[in-house]
Amino acid sequence: MAAVEPLRVKVFSMEVTIKIPDELAIQARARGVPVATYIEALLADQVTDPTAKKQALRTQAEIRAWIDSLAQFSDKIPQLPETISREWIYQDRD
Repeated sequence: MAAVEPLRVKVFSMEVTIKIPDELAIQARARGVPVATYIEALLADQVTDPTAKKQALRTQAEIRAWIDSLAQFSDKIPQLPETISREWIYQDRD
């Protein structure tokens, strides 16, 4: 069994000036916290929650199934001519 590496945490502090959308202020008020505290919590959630708005990586089998589903009816797609002419492009409009 492999040794477990200790978790290393870096703390950053920064000051940012932004225009706060009314919706964020309303949500902060509803939670009874200052807007800055609410935004810090939102940022922390995005950084520390690995599932936050991220899709899990697909397995090779899932990718292959997706590609196969895209190609399912590819035999019904007509072949392109050697050269594409204006007449060929508009052939269905005669």
